[in-house]
Amino acid sequence: MNEHTPQAGPALDKLSPDRPSSALAALPGVDRLMTVDPALDLVAIHGRTCVLNAVRTVLDTCRDILTSNPDRAIAEEDIYQRIDRQVADDLAHSLKPVINLTGTVIHTNLGRSPLPESAIDAMAAAARQPVNLEYDLVAGKRGDRDSHLEDRICRLTGAEAATVVNNNAAAVLLVLNSLANRRGVPVSRGELVEIGGSFRLPDIMRRAGARLIEVGTTNRTHLKDFESVMADRPALVLKAHTSNYAVVGFTASVAEQALAELCHSHGIPFCIDLGSGTVVDLQKFGLPHEPTVQEAFSNGADLVTFSGDKLLGGPQAGIVAGRRDLVERIKRNPMRRALRLDKVTIAALDAVLTLYQTPERLAETVPSLRNLARPVPEIEETAKAVATALASAAPSSVRVETAPCFSQIGSGALPTEALPSMAVRLTVEGGKKASGSRLRALSAAFRALPVPVIGRIGEGAFWLDMRCLDDPDSLLEQLVRLDWSEAT
Repeated sequence: MNEHTPQAGPALDKLSPDRPSSALAALPGVDRLMTVDPALDLVAIHGRTCVLNAVRTVLDTCRDILTSNPDRAIAEEDIYQRIDRQVADDLAHSLKPVINLTGTVIHTNLGRSPLPESAIDAMAAAARQPVNLEYDLVAGKRGDRDSHLEDRICRLTGAEAATVVNNNAAAVLLVLNSLANRRGVPVSRGELVEIGGSFRLPDIMRRAGARLIEVGTTNRTHLKDFESVMADRPALVLKAHTSNYAVVGFTASVAEQALAELCHSHGIPFCIDLGSGTVVDLQKFGLPHEPTVQEAFSNGADLVTFSGDKLLGGPQAGIVAGRRDLVERIKRNPMRRALRLDKVTIAALDAVLTLYQTPERLAETVPSLRNLARPVPEIEETAKAVATALASAAPSSVRVETAPCFSQIGSGALPTEALPSMAVRLTVEGGKKASGSRLRALSAAFRALPVPVIGRIGEGAFWLDMRCLDDPDSLLEQLVRLDWSEAT
C-alpha cells in the first residue's frame, strides 16, 4: 500500500466480527491518513517526511496485529494515536538525562562525572561558532590544539609537557606505541588490570605493538623481579595503579621511587598509569587518600597517564603528562590524530582545569567532588523529604522508609572504600520469589519516568541512594507519573 492508496472501507471498530478477512481491507490508506486533521497538525509541526514515515510504520504494525489476531478491531482514532506516539518515538533522543540514585557517584554506565556549569557554557560557546582550535591568533598561522590545555596541565601537575587524547586507554595505547613499539615492557603480574567493558591491559599493549614482559606474581612482586629483565633492554617500565581492585593479605609491591631509580640507572623511562588520576588530595574533602599525579612525579615518574572524566571531574579525556622529550615523541605519532579531542571537549576540559586554579572552592564548583564530599546530615534531610512524598503516593503494599547505606566512588577509584550515606528503601509484600519480581517491576517503573530514575536492588529492597540528588524536585515532580501497578 502506498501514499496514493484510496480509503479501503469503514473504521475497523464498526466491522462485523463474522468478517475477519475484511479487517485488513478496512485499514485506511496512507493518503487518507495524511490528509485529515490529526496528521496535518503533525505535518505543520514536524514536516511531511517524518509524519509520512510514521504513518507507514503504524500501518505495517496494524497489518501485523490483524494478521495474527483476525478478530481484533482497530479504530481509526486508535491509528491516529499510534501515529502521534510513533512520531514522538522517532524524534526522541536515545541519549537522555537520568537521575543517578545508584549509590555509585562516578558511574561509568551513566556517563561518569557531571560537568560544572562553566564547562557546559564553554562547550556551548565552542559549538555555536568558529574558534581558534588550531589557529595561532598572535602569529596568524596554524597552531596546535594542545596549546589550549598544555600550560594548565603542566602548572597543575608539575609536568614539563602534556598532550590529551579521547580517553585514558587511548593515552596508554599512544604512549606504548610511541615509545615501545616492537619492544618489551615489564609489568607486574599483579597490575595486569581489566577495566570496564572487558578491556585488558595486555590486550592494549598488544595492539600498541609492545611486548609484555610479566614480572613477579599476582600477589608479590619485588625489585629483583624487575632487575632480572633489564638485560632484555626494555623500552620502558609501566606501573599500573590498581584503582579498580585490591589484593590484600600476603602481598608485596615495588615502591615507585625504587622503580624510578632502577629505570633511570638503565636509561629507560618509568611510566605510571594512574587511571582515575586525581590532582588534589581527597583527604581535604573527608575522603580516603588516592595517589595524585603530583605524587607520581615526585616519586620519579617520567610519564603519567590519567583520565579527565573520573576524579578530575571533567569530560571524557586521557591525559599524558611528563618529560618534554618523551611527550614530543608521542605528539609526533600519526596515531595521535586519530585519538585527538574535538573543540567542544577541549573547551570543557579547559574550563574544568581553570576551576583547579581556585582549589579552595572545588567542593562547590566541581559536581563530582561536591557529591563525594556531601555531608551525611544533608543527604539524610533529602532522604526524609523524598521518603515522605513517596510514602504518600505508594500503595499500601509498598513500604517506604529511610535507611543508612554506603555509596562508592565508582569508575575504579578506591574500590574498597565506602562512603556513609542515606537512602530511601522500598520493600514490597509477598514471598521471596514474588517480592523479587515486584522489586524488578518497581525498578522498571522508576526507569520509565520522563526523567528515568536509576536505583539498585539488594537485600530484599529497592534502594534510592540520595547522595547524588542535588535537586529533589526533579524526582518529586514526577511521582504522579509513577506506575505502581506491576509492583503491587
